[in-house]
Amino acid sequence: MSRAQTAGPVYALLADGSTVEIRPAGPADYEAIKAMYEAMSPDNTYLRFFSMSRTAGQGQAWQICREPGPGDVTLLALAGGQVVGVAGCSPVQANPAQAEVAFAVADHMHHKGIATLLLEHLVAHARGQHITTLTAQTLTENTAMLKVFADAGLPALRKAADGVVGLSFPLPSGVAGTALDSYLDAVGVRERSSDIASLRHLLAPASVAVIGASRRAGTVGRAILDNIRTAGYAGRLYPVNPHAREICGLPCLESPDELPERVDLAVIAVPPAAVLDAAERCGRRGVGALVVITAGLDAAMSADLLAACRRHGMRLVGPNCFGVAVPGIGLDATFAAAHPRPGTAGLVMQSGGLGFAMANQLSRLGIGISSFVSAGNKLDVSSNDMLLWWEADGVTKLAVLYIESFGNPRKFARTARRVAAKMPVLTVQAGRSAAGQRAAASHTAAVATPLVSRQALFEQAGIIATPTLGELIETTALLASQPVPAGSTVAIVSNVGGAGVLAADVSTELGLTVHRPHGMTHDGLRQLVPDGGAVDGPVDTTATVSAETFRQVLELTAADEEVDAVIALVLPTAATGDLVAAVQQADVRVPLAAVLLDQAESVRLLPRPEGQVPCYGYPEAAAAALARAARYGAWRAAPRGVMPEFSDIRADDARALMREFLRAGPGGWLPPETTAELLRCYGIPLAGLTPASNEEEAVRAFETAPGPVVLKADVPGLVHKTDAGGVELDLRDEADVRAAYRRLTERFDGRLRRVLVQPMIGGGTEVIVGVADDHVFGPLVVFGLGGVATEVLADHAARLTPLTDTDADTLIRSIKAAPLLLGHRGSPPADLGGLRDLLLRVSRLADDLAEITDLDLNPVIAGPDGVVAVDARIKAAPYRPQDPFLRRLR
Repeated sequence: MSRAQTAGPVYALLADGSTVEIRPAGPADYEAIKAMYEAMSPDNTYLRFFSMSRTAGQGQAWQICREPGPGDVTLLALAGGQVVGVAGCSPVQANPAQAEVAFAVADHMHHKGIATLLLEHLVAHARGQHITTLTAQTLTENTAMLKVFADAGLPALRKAADGVVGLSFPLPSGVAGTALDSYLDAVGVRERSSDIASLRHLLAPASVAVIGASRRAGTVGRAILDNIRTAGYAGRLYPVNPHAREICGLPCLESPDELPERVDLAVIAVPPAAVLDAAERCGRRGVGALVVITAGLDAAMSADLLAACRRHGMRLVGPNCFGVAVPGIGLDATFAAAHPRPGTAGLVMQSGGLGFAMANQLSRLGIGISSFVSAGNKLDVSSNDMLLWWEADGVTKLAVLYIESFGNPRKFARTARRVAAKMPVLTVQAGRSAAGQRAAASHTAAVATPLVSRQALFEQAGIIATPTLGELIETTALLASQPVPAGSTVAIVSNVGGAGVLAADVSTELGLTVHRPHGMTHDGLRQLVPDGGAVDGPVDTTATVSAETFRQVLELTAADEEVDAVIALVLPTAATGDLVAAVQQADVRVPLAAVLLDQAESVRLLPRPEGQVPCYGYPEAAAAALARAARYGAWRAAPRGVMPEFSDIRADDARALMREFLRAGPGGWLPPETTAELLRCYGIPLAGLTPASNEEEAVRAFETAPGPVVLKADVPGLVHKTDAGGVELDLRDEADVRAAYRRLTERFDGRLRRVLVQPMIGGGTEVIVGVADDHVFGPLVVFGLGGVATEVLADHAARLTPLTDTDADTLIRSIKAAPLLLGHRGSPPADLGGLRDLLLRVSRLADDLAEITDLDLNPVIAGPDGVVAVDARIKAAPYRPQDPFLRRLR
């Protein structure tokens, strides 16, 4: 890898939460690298160079800074502008698929994880160059370096001789498989630890400065200062204002330069033109984190602000945000009108106003907030960071997000999936309008809107997504107060028959099964429910049921082992007694949702002897909240699945085909022969195509076919052949073929380059398998009903790559037409194993070849005896992706 091909400067977190810059070495770095080597202790010099020579470092510095050889790369770690770490990677001449790595770290920076971080970046570089193995040599007494290698998460082969340990690390291939997953898990553990360490300044500060605190009531700076003072914060608080000596009884500092200590957190509420200067002064004074409330920063100002934070190692929230709050320590560094209540819900919002609204609602319900971050323009701290914090803080029991944009969707998905396995993660779907969709030239791209990508990410990560803010609050109320349902069977008990019917309708529409009592439960209910009621499910207790009887009905119904959750709908009347109290006092051991039909609030929490129960104003709200909770429970209980390795895949041959295609031009739709060969490299079945340049060749191709054939027009720029009349079907004799060829020639009037002759494949179900890639979310595999129905019926589902076998099975069963594939009304099922295999191979193809922007297999015929694509299109453009899981700050 030449220096020009390496990644540019990036920042990343060390084990203690401090920040380092990582960038390629260049000729101008000679003196800085030499200085680091010369400052190393004799012991450190010996362990690095196997020698005590004081000139070894000088020679190595010169070697690093000269023009690199083919494939060589050297990365530097810099802290405070000084080189504190060096890592090199050089291909082995005898075997270019192997590369040797070596490391050096400044004495005063040991045990901060610099070598480990540099190794991760070298692994990303090596995998990007298709290097399969890294090697290293170190002395047996260099226990620190041996530990770096041992803890990296890579399988290691060791061989010791004459006091030197030789190590070899096979690198995970592709983007799937258990080896890569294990490595990413190890990287994730290190990232979580360093991220949490860096966020302590922000979310557990011992001291806070308010830059722009004001003497004038009604200003943002004054409101923030007042909120911190009155919320019970016990840490040290410093107002900063050059025009005041005292504010609210607190001594006021003229500038951040005068701060008497290295303050953990500074909140900046000054005019846009003054933000950068304030940030620089905070950085020079050693402030650990910034919250920039100020709005109105343009792109250049925002870039300068982030650069200042990176140089000085400060984490940043905002700009254009409402602040942060940690009620448990009395920190309310916002300008909200009321302090949020301490509790168990973590809250991160890109919209500060919605954040305040959500915090107020959760406080009203009594759920409360563990920590709240208004992310604003999200230059640095994001939902990824907050998920890592909540995973480890010991307080947060559920996470609530409002996300308008994603900086790194793949890393977010991996983090959210891990966190959602331990606690509910909820969000509201933002940006669902048609304005967010893009026009596209292929069926797959037309299906793959940004909303579809977002939905796929949420579903795979186990995130509970609601269409409205109200439903987000209602679902949060359920999950904050009730256990996750073990299944999807819901019992409905009501003293208003019509309300029970409505609840049953909505429950069924949302995928819940309404319980039908039988056996002992049915008999017991028959004895309890007054005449005129119903016990077959939903249970109608009649409007005159007593509170005691209603409680008994609830308890009997909930005790049935088939019941996973209960909805209790009540409308108190003069004849019933206190039905609300009956719900509160009932001994129900499964998730319970109440509906009070004359309640003003959309949802509130009712106290019970053990905990609380959510009480809704409408049956639909209770059913929807339970349905989401049940789907989340099913996701959490489902096996995670595996990403299979395919021994017959020829990834190197596929890359060569792609390079050859892109070498000839800027990209576009691949020729049919290249498309077919690319699919063959991944074992993707495609019905045979025989090109015919004239009518006689078309006839000869027909004569060698096993049965009827199809003629397809090969016309430059033609994507949707069927729509344009470019497909002639079911040609059974020579006359049919000749007539079809002449129709195509006439129809395309000189544009017809040739025809493609293909065997006619009948039977089975037509489906589409496709890939779209917007280079933000990464490749998206789309599956659905195929043929001409693809866009008309819009019956499709999608998942982000890489797919697991569980993802593939879920995709197949997610579409409305799934019964056609599973065997409908006695018809044989499709080859589901073959369909799963096809989806997994397409996923691997899309991940291996990032240049692919669109892929269409439509239709794919899924029959009982196999699966085969009848038509295929692939579009590509030059692209070199970044490793989405590499540890780096944005």
